[in-house]
Amino acid sequence: MSDFLLLDGAPLPMVDPMVLRATSYGHFTSMQVRDGRVDGLDLHFERLDRSTREVFGQPLPEDRVRADLRAALDQAGVGDLSIRVNVFADDELHLLTRVGPPVAAGTSPVRLLAYQHERAVPHLKHTGTFDLTYYAHAAEQSGYDDAVFHTATGELSEASIWNICFARGPHLIFPTAPTLPGIRQQLLQRGLKSFETTPIPLTNLPTYDAAYLTNSIDPALSVASITTPTGTTTYAPHPPSATTITNAYASLPAQPI
Repeated sequence: MSDFLLLDGAPLPMVDPMVLRATSYGHFTSMQVRDGRVDGLDLHFERLDRSTREVFGQPLPEDRVRADLRAALDQAGVGDLSIRVNVFADDELHLLTRVGPPVAAGTSPVRLLAYQHERAVPHLKHTGTFDLTYYAHAAEQSGYDDAVFHTATGELSEASIWNICFARGPHLIFPTAPTLPGIRQQLLQRGLKSFETTPIPLTNLPTYDAAYLTNSIDPALSVASITTPTGTTTYAPHPPSATTITNAYASLPAQPI
């Protein structure tokens, strides 16, 4: 017999069970496409190749990924999209490309609740995301917008689906705790004239002027507050660092697929 799927007891004849492997063991990258262009597209290609070499022991050529992205654009018939490329394997390497409507960046500053948590193999954007969703939901149920993580030694690392950075005056500071090196964070650092990486102890949060979250959707989402076991630190809008971020991104044009 061959594999098959049931949903609530009813057959799903149009779903190939092999596709489920893409969500059980593999890695991915997500991007926002605007007018057929992607911010930091070369960084997405590099991530996919590096991760495929580590997870599956073989390269993933840029040309193969680009061809699938162009096929997604052709199929959609529009240039503004959300695209997620999953890489998985059985006897050979597969790319599963999920295409959806574009997602607008957030505009409201977010309130974060801190949890002690360190992701498995954090340098990979792998498909094991249960823990991220679990803590994000837990934070929402506690009245916050999302979760932010810290190590057992009390160093802030990253949020559920974002990198985080802090500001003193116009200068940006990034945590050194183990995190996923997000594409948007890498792009921001590429555009900055200078930046600092240093441990960010929870006890030091009040010493910063501002905090920002970055990912493929949100280039710089302001943080309104971070609540830790010892209290809440609040941040007000901070034009000097916001200008630094705006100028950094403005120096880096999006790249065509």
